Amino acid sequence: METKHQKILIITAPSGAGKTSITHFLMQEFPELTFSISATTRKPRANEEDGKDYYFISPELFKSKIQKKEFAEWEMVYEGKYYGTLKSELKRIWSLNKVPVLDIDVKGALHIQQQYPENTMSIFVEPPSVDELKKRLLSRGTETEESLNARINKASYEIGFKEHFDKIIVNNVLENACNQAKEILAEFLKN
Repeated sequence: METKHQKILIITAPSGAGKTSITHFLMQEFPELTFSISATTRKPRANEEDGKDYYFISPELFKSKIQKKEFAEWEMVYEGKYYGTLKSELKRIWSLNKVPVLDIDVKGALHIQQQYPENTMSIFVEPPSVDELKKRLLSRGTETEESLNARINKASYEIGFKEHFDKIIVNNVLENACNQAKEILAEFLKN
């Protein structure tokens, strides 16, 4: 069972809202934070490394870990693509006396909050609008029309859950959103 010092920071948002940029900023500002590496069945992108960005595993191994209850949370985020947070990853970070930072999807974030209600600070990063989100996703140059539409539909759905999180940050100007997150986290870590 978790103890008071075993805190968890959750940063969640629709894809493209800026959660990864805010996460990187916070990790530079707070040395006690450590990125919690998620497991996924998707293929690595060109600049991603196994064991650093994600644990890239086969769908069969992922399903085996589900059966063995090795995940703190997991979801099939897109058809056939699983993502999850391994319990062993949280334990690894806590054993270093660090605070895991979970940069995860909305459903996964809700599950973590339910399992660790006393230990979590959850921040929902909201895009200024769905149109702005679409522009950001298009600027990545990684989306097909089909994947873009799937992400936009999912984002619209996920924004409906924002009130379930401890704090909401509208990421209109990244610097302002980062500073807001820094203030929230400083307060959380001092308790």
